[in-house]
Amino acid sequence: MSIRRNLDHISARLPLWHLHWYVTLDSTQLEAQRLIDEGCLDHTAIVSQEQTAGMGRLGRRWHSESGQGLYLSAILRLELPPAHLPGLTLALGLAAKRTIEETAELDCDLRWPNDVLVAGRKVCGILTQMHNGAVIAGIGINLNQRDFPLEIDDIATSLDREGASNFSREDLLVRLLDYIEEYTQLYCRDGRDIVYRAFRMNSTYVQGKRVIVEQDGRSLRGVTDGLDADGFLILRAETGERITILAGGVRPVI
Repeated sequence: MSIRRNLDHISARLPLWHLHWYVTLDSTQLEAQRLIDEGCLDHTAIVSQEQTAGMGRLGRRWHSESGQGLYLSAILRLELPPAHLPGLTLALGLAAKRTIEETAELDCDLRWPNDVLVAGRKVCGILTQMHNGAVIAGIGINLNQRDFPLEIDDIATSLDREGASNFSREDLLVRLLDYIEEYTQLYCRDGRDIVYRAFRMNSTYVQGKRVIVEQDGRSLRGVTDGLDADGFLILRAETGERITILAGGVRPVI
């Protein structure tokens, strides 16, 4: 069933949230910024069937074919210092992973800092930003794509591609927004450590994984060695040096 045709029912299931539905947008993140500037309410969620300029992390573009994915940005007015924003991304990863596992019945992995993987390929990405004092939690989940652009075909996947074809889009959206609220409150109320522990338990990438990290224009090789107090990844480099990874792409050594 189309989510758009069922909005009244979905809204009744999400009394905390103010839903904005679009057939097409440049980007749900950009629309969230516009709504924040207009003074929108806390717990405003923007959902679009298509994005013409979907935003990924590090300035990358998110492939957002019409009707093939869930493209969502949630606006949260949290009392959160900007320095704690990277850790919130880990909380959102836990929310997305739990949503996919419960709705599509697929086992997921978390790759620091913002990817949800199925069978080693990216099925979901997360982009967390602050704008005029509000947090924008952007989440894109690949649902029905069978084909991807050549440059990402070997690293991306979708729920359908992995054999999950009978899930409910409505349940996926409702669960995702419910868990966004649950895990962001957990992070803000109960402290970062509990979220970091949960992320470590749900990710094969945090400890003992041989990886290559692209950071500041150079490639670093080593073994992951946990998270620091701010949720950043620690890499034990081949030289023996322990390096804090603040940003950059992480991929396994094959």
